[in-house]
Formats: sequence, C-alpha cells, structure tokens
Amino acid sequence: MKSLYCIISFVILLLFVSCGLKLKQNDERKANGRIEVKRYDRIETRYLTTGDFAALQQLNTDYPRETRILIEDVLQLGEISDPEINSKFLNYYQDTLLQRIISDVEFQYADMDDVNSQLTKAFKRLRELIPEVNIPYIYSQIGSLDQSVIVVDGSIGIFLDKYLGADYPLYKKFYTQKQCKFMTREYIVSDCMSFYLLSLYPYKSLKSSSRKSREIHAAKIMWSVNKVVGRRVFDTEYVNKVDKYMKSHGDVTLDELLKSGDIV
Repeated sequence: MKSLYCIISFVILLLFVSCGLKLKQNDERKANGRIEVKRYDRIETRYLTTGDFAALQQLNTDYPRETRILIEDVLQLGEISDPEINSKFLNYYQDTLLQRIISDVEFQYADMDDVNSQLTKAFKRLRELIPEVNIPYIYSQIGSLDQSVIVVDGSIGIFLDKYLGADYPLYKKFYTQKQCKFMTREYIVSDCMSFYLLSLYPYKSLKSSSRKSREIHAAKIMWSVNKVVGRRVFDTEYVNKVDKYMKSHGDVTLDELLKSGDIV
C-alpha cells in the first residue's frame, strides 16, 4: 500500500509552479491527440556526457525554459545568466554516480512508446471526466535523484532518474526498500496524474487546513488517479472511503469531488 503521505508530500514540489513562465502550446502534441513525451533528456545527455557545444546550443535555443527550471530551481546551481553556468552544469554531472545514472536512463528509456500510450489514455479519460482540463506539455529529463515529477505552469517534467527500477543498485544507497518499490516505470503515469491534479486542485484551495482535511483531499486525488489510469494504484483507508462515497453519490462529478470539502 502506497503511503498516504507520499501524496501529501507532493505539495512541497508544487512550489515549483510558477505563473511567470510561458506555456508551450498544445501543438506539441500530434494532431490525432496522442501525447508524446518531449525527450529533453536526450539532448541533456549529449551535453553532459560529451560536452558537445551543439547540444548546449540546442538546450538553450529549443529548451530555454526547461533548462532554466532544471539549473535554477531543481539543481540550484545559480542563475542562468551567470557566464559560468554552463560549466557548472556540465561539471556537476561529471560525478561517477550521475554519469552511470545518465547511461542507465539512456538504456532503459531508449523507447517510451508505452509511457506515451498510457499518458494518452489517462488524459483522454481525464478529459471525459473534466472536459475543461488542458492537455499539458510533458517532457523528460535527468536530475540528481531529488525529484520525480514537477509541474510548472501547467507543464509536466518527468525525472527519469527516479524510475530506474525497484532493484536498481544505486537506489539502495539513498532509499529504503519500501521507497524503491515505487521508483519503477509503471508509476510514471500515475505520478504525473497525481502531481497534475494537485496543481489544478491544490491544498491551498481547502477551506480547512486541518490534517484530516489534507488527508481527505489527498485521498480524493488518489481516487481520481485510480479512476483515470484504470487500475488501483493507491489503496488506503481514506481512498476506500472516497470510493464508497462516490458509489453512493453517482451524480457527483470528478470536478465537484475535488472542489468539495470533507466528505468522510
């Protein structure tokens, strides 16, 4: 059973949400509505493993927003305007452990068609339940084992270094066996949906800031994720109570549920 507090802690990461950044347009998606994760990590890998200047130019030209968020907010290496920032960025990843992670991400995620397909289905289902929801721009990147997913101004960034498998040897140095259980490919989509829904229905919108209210709201997010991904990812006491409530209140929409107060 995934801990309830795993979702509650997501609120900390939502501090990365910023209103001052321009959103990528929805034309990043294919015309048929299929979501494709933008592979920022591939260009990042080229630069961080070879120091390729062309790759650096592509990062700064094609992905200035993603690069700034990674360097300034996630890694906290300094301001993007710093003349030495590119060297700091490159040098930071020369650590042997990080170089191995980069290599393993490149190998394990040579193909992400399965993730793209799952994301497409999940967001299609979410749009059916909440028609006004926007389809976000989604991209993959490599961090330093700090974050799993961030939501910034409606865009989703996936850190592939946090999804290398429950038995990934390097994880054992930093995480418990219970934590590693959820650091697998199969949790990427559910984590994306959890973070995204929390950005749309944040804790700060609650009338009550009590612990119980926050736990119930987290359970409503979890129940919603179970609904849109089509499997029981989260199974807690409060999630079960939300499920019971929704089964006995068939007229309540998902939007109404997530905007409601304490229901259990």
